[in-house]
Amino acid sequence: MKTTNTPDTIVLIHGLWMTPRSWEHWVKFYEAKGFKVLAPTYPGMEGEVENLRADASPIAALTVQKVVDHLAKFVEALPSKPILIGHSFGGTLVQLLLDRGLGAAGVVIGSAPVKGVYTLPVSQIRSLLPVLKNPANFNRAVAFDEKQFNYAFTNTLDAESTKFAFERYAVAAPGHIVFEAAALNFDPRAAAKVDFKKEGRAPLFFITGEHDHIMPPAVARANAGKYQTGTVEFLQMPDRDHSIALEPGWEEVATKALTWAQAHA
Repeated sequence: MKTTNTPDTIVLIHGLWMTPRSWEHWVKFYEAKGFKVLAPTYPGMEGEVENLRADASPIAALTVQKVVDHLAKFVEALPSKPILIGHSFGGTLVQLLLDRGLGAAGVVIGSAPVKGVYTLPVSQIRSLLPVLKNPANFNRAVAFDEKQFNYAFTNTLDAESTKFAFERYAVAAPGHIVFEAAALNFDPRAAAKVDFKKEGRAPLFFITGEHDHIMPPAVARANAGKYQTGTVEFLQMPDRDHSIALEPGWEEVATKALTWAQAHA
C-alpha cells in the first residue's frame, strides 16, 4: 500500500518485442494499492499489438536515443518524481533515466546492460542471433517466431503458455537497437551509457530470473557491479525466465519491486 512519504506514481517501461500490454496485470495490481500507474510506449508504437504486427514500420525507425529522449520528456512532465520499473531493454532505459536525474527509485527486471558491461553468455548470443545474423536487419523491424520466442522469453514455460504469451504480447523489435546493443562497447558515441560514479543517483534494484536466456543473471550481476555510488542491489529469483513479469507468480515479482522501491525512494 502507498504510504504518505513515498512517490504516488509508478511508470512501467516495457522492453523489446513487447508493448505496454505486457504490463496489463501490473497496472491493475499497483492501482489497487493506491498508485497512479502509467505505462508509456516508445514513439510511434502507440497502436495495439495486432496493429503493430500488421504494420511494423514505426518500430523499424526506433533508436536508443529516440526512445530515451521520448521517455525522458514523458517523465519530466509528471508533477513529481515517480518510481521507474523497466523490463529487459526497459531496464536499460530506466538506468538511462536515473542517470539524467529522473525518478525517485528504479527497479530493472531482466535488464539489458548499459555500456561498460562485457559479460556475454552463449544463451544471450543465441537469443539475439535471429536479428544479428542478417546485417540487413539493421533498418528493419524483426519479429521472433514462436520457437525463437520460447527460447528467448519463455524457456521455463510449457507449449500452451508459450503460445498464449506469444500471441498476446509479442511484436517485432527494432533491429537498429539490437545492433546498437551488440556494438555497445565498441561505439564511443553509444547512447546507452551512464556515469557509474555519479553522485545523487536514485536507488536502483536489479531483479533477474535464474533461467533467463536473453538477459542471463550474469549480465545483470555484472551491470549492477559496475555502479560505484548510490544504493544498488541485486536479486536473482529461482525458477524464472525472461518472461518473469508475465508468467505465473508475477505477483511476487511485482511485490518485491514495489516493496524495495518504497523502502528506498
